[in-house]
Amino acid sequence: MHEYTVKYLFNGETREHTFELKDPALPVHEAAMHLLQLHFGDSENSLIMPNADATPEEILEQAELVGVMQIEVVDQAI
Repeated sequence: MHEYTVKYLFNGETREHTFELKDPALPVHEAAMHLLQLHFGDSENSLIMPNADATPEEILEQAELVGVMQIEVVDQAI
């Protein structure tokens, strides 16, 4: 298991969240998807989430549109 601390801005406010995942790496665009699910996963508006076939660039663009930006992933093996 890996523990990933993700540092980011959400609507201009500095935030940090830790995810525990089996994946050996967490690319920034995948971290963005996790953050979108964290902040908007319960939303009734599915338009906030990128399409399943979205490219990494499209995922990051969508995240920025809803206020999630400057994503930094820190890997901490546990």
